[in-house]
Amino acid sequence: MNGGDGGDVAAAPDGPPPPLDWKFSQVFGERTAGEEVQEVDIISAIEFDKSGDHLATGDRGGRVVLFERTDKKEHGGNRRDLEKTDYSNSRHPEFRYKTEFQSHEPEFDYLKSLEIEEKINKIRWCQTANGALFLLSTNDKTIKYWKVQEKKIKKIADMSMEPSKPTGNGNVASSSVTSTPKPHLANGGYTSLSNDLIFPPGGIPSLRLPVVVTSNETNLVARCRRVYAHAHDYHINSISNNSDGETFISADDLRVNLWNLEISNQSFNIVDVKPANMEDLTEVITSAEFHPTHCHTLAYSSSKGSIRLIDLRQSALCDKHSKLFEEQEAPGSRSFFTEIIASISDIKFGKDGRYILSRDYMTLKLWDINMDSGPVSTFQVHEYLRPRLCDLYENDSIFDKFECCLSGDGQRVATGSYSNLFRVFGCHPGSTEATTLEASKNPMRRQVQAPSTSRPSRSLSSITRAVRRGGESLGVDANGNSFDFTTKLLNLAWHPTENSIACAAANSLYMYYA
Repeated sequence: MNGGDGGDVAAAPDGPPPPLDWKFSQVFGERTAGEEVQEVDIISAIEFDKSGDHLATGDRGGRVVLFERTDKKEHGGNRRDLEKTDYSNSRHPEFRYKTEFQSHEPEFDYLKSLEIEEKINKIRWCQTANGALFLLSTNDKTIKYWKVQEKKIKKIADMSMEPSKPTGNGNVASSSVTSTPKPHLANGGYTSLSNDLIFPPGGIPSLRLPVVVTSNETNLVARCRRVYAHAHDYHINSISNNSDGETFISADDLRVNLWNLEISNQSFNIVDVKPANMEDLTEVITSAEFHPTHCHTLAYSSSKGSIRLIDLRQSALCDKHSKLFEEQEAPGSRSFFTEIIASISDIKFGKDGRYILSRDYMTLKLWDINMDSGPVSTFQVHEYLRPRLCDLYENDSIFDKFECCLSGDGQRVATGSYSNLFRVFGCHPGSTEATTLEASKNPMRRQVQAPSTSRPSRSLSSITRAVRRGGESLGVDANGNSFDFTTKLLNLAWHPTENSIACAAANSLYMYYA
């Protein structure tokens, strides 16, 4: 078996699994050489559904594109049998285009003289029902709840062509009309006209009615079921479904709101970090996520690099956290850029809810929710950029918001970088897996074997040493080419049950498997 087989993971409980051998699967929207990318076509959100059979992308033009799995396995048995197939063996995933729809349009807030972009910030799948797909999508201000289902197209296959039969006096028989009918109104009612309606002297020669209606063809229709608007003064950065299947949260810089999927005109503010005086503002909310199984627990991250765990059972307004996760600064390490690069751009819960993965500008950190003294592992992603922070600040690249993701089995984590690269790290204790891949048809082209950049976060000096060992090999590729900071891989998603990753490079969607 190769490194991608889930059997290797299960067969080695005492040691880390071997590194995965990543292979190209497919690409959608591949650019030709020299083709200019339109701004509206750049992908800004990616999300697998819970089954992994559907994938959704959103772009800066406000469109949502859906893809569906075409190589599904036919499984039998109960749910436990199906779960045993997870990570059972490596297979080549194949997706195909399913449909697309315009989710958001550009708007203008006349009260604030503010243009609202149509760009899709986040997409989240909801529970399916009756064969229909449901998902949430949001731009900076408005969240929409979409239903996508197949509708049968009805076509008339046959019409009645039987001629009318003449009566004995030579007239054509009408449809046994014995009294003058009352004309219909447009809404189905009747008029009360006193004038009688008279049929033509010759009667109605023929009456053609559809007698056979077929519905062999189907068409996918996307319909907006709910619009959740006017609840955020600042840009929405996160939406997250609750495990109860009924509620979800949305977060902006200063507030987190709780919604019911069926109620669009009311939300509850559960987190509010806005100070009485805005001059006292020291940090903002950057991301928020519900616990995958505990409907009363959620986490949100801040621009100061901290993560707060809150319990909705404690109070209606969760102004006090139940746990705080943050890493202490190393003495003498503070600089102008310290807070900027410490800001967390994304957080994700692991599948079982035990761990939280966070991404800041320089690193990935893995946190155990039962241990708030510091992260259990730190993975260096951008340490090679530390000498260039001034340049990155000048061109605003230092504010780029990279997403992160975990594998369904919890063995690996991944995040994006510059030059359309993304990195995969093994997070099993003792793992040395640190793979650099390129979003192209040859993902291993820029592969550089680097020492492990994962260390238990007990000694800050040991982390610094790991930083330097892991970061130097990322400064240039194997051919000595420098990295291109204008091409950035911000969005990616890990398949929930397989070692398969979907990532966005500008307007192209790449998929890989191991």
